[in-house]
Amino acid sequence: MAAPVTTAPGQRSFAYKARSQDGKLVKGVLDVPSEVAAVSRLSGMGLAPVEITEKLPGTGLEREISLGIFTKRVKITDLAVATRQLATMTASGLPLLRAISIVADQTENEKLAGLLHEVARDVETGSAFSDSLGRHPAEIPPIMISMLRAGETGGFLDVALASIATTFEKEAKLRSTIKSAMTYPMVVLAIALLAVIGMLLFIVPIFKNMFEGLGSSLPLPTQILVDISDQMIWVLPVGIVLAIVATTWWRAKKDTDGVRRIVHPLLLRVPIFGPLMGKVAISRFARNLANMTAAGVPLLRALTIVGQTSGNWVIEQTAQKVAESVRLGGSMSAPLAEEKMFPAMVVQMIAVGEESGSVDAMLSRVADFYDDEIEATADALTSLIEPVLICFLGVVVGGMVVALYMPIFSIATAVK
Repeated sequence: MAAPVTTAPGQRSFAYKARSQDGKLVKGVLDVPSEVAAVSRLSGMGLAPVEITEKLPGTGLEREISLGIFTKRVKITDLAVATRQLATMTASGLPLLRAISIVADQTENEKLAGLLHEVARDVETGSAFSDSLGRHPAEIPPIMISMLRAGETGGFLDVALASIATTFEKEAKLRSTIKSAMTYPMVVLAIALLAVIGMLLFIVPIFKNMFEGLGSSLPLPTQILVDISDQMIWVLPVGIVLAIVATTWWRAKKDTDGVRRIVHPLLLRVPIFGPLMGKVAISRFARNLANMTAAGVPLLRALTIVGQTSGNWVIEQTAQKVAESVRLGGSMSAPLAEEKMFPAMVVQMIAVGEESGSVDAMLSRVADFYDDEIEATADALTSLIEPVLICFLGVVVGGMVVALYMPIFSIATAVK
């Protein structure tokens, strides 16, 4: 639901319905001094007003409440589609303001649509496109703002938008690849956990009542299973509470420097998945740095942003070292050679790029190479982990079944 209406002094908030030039109905909110100003604003945006209603702030129970957990986020795929559309339209000669309005009308993400409508109003009043987007740091990555600012300064905004779209498309594909590789093992582990909990809660107590009539001691595995089942009445609620607390804490603290400094290096050492995460971080570092330098963003500024958007603390620290080396007149490749995370091939290609003056081209080749490596590794990982997880699930559930039937086997052996 929408947040309470707040406007600047002297401004009033008007909700409007209008028709675009292609006949599509557009809805939104304008903060203007009067209804006449709202009509003028809509006309300037190429919209024909249908209905304009002043929105008054509610009080008490009439006040709308904003629940952030139900708000749809702006995903990287949404930004990729929007920037590709903007790049195509601006390259075709369409005015930027008109292009932003069209994309805002067409996007399916309501939050992004509202953001673009607000940006369109800012651009209409004379603000730069990059500055308008910069007012929304929670939704717009800094790499997009910096590349747009470079494009505006250099007069090649359409090229910058196309480069941003390519960057986001590559990032979306990268995330999709990682998600595909991680989904199967997580689903299998969840099924295994639910199966174990279900057996401990419902199956083991039935066998326990049966075992009590046998009048003999239970085998050790069976006794352990029965004891765990008896404790589930308090273990399960406590486990759920701890899981909720841990999840809440992680969401609040995962982006803090103290947690990232400890967790990210450990994740890179995890068997099987660690090398994959390292390749993802290197690919993201190379791709973003290549696109930003090619778009005209100053190298020191690009290194700072690439470090912040890499998603990995090790890469961020490395980017800072590289920026310091460049600031002092040194090379990019020397600090990278000191980091174990960066293979010699990457360092050598960047060194060759520095010598030939084509660092951005070399970085793009590094990113392309690692994108292929990530895809191949993800496919191999899925093929390898599938039988392993099936065996794991079989051992866990099968082991519990065997433990439950061990007393019956013992009785049958004693009778013989």
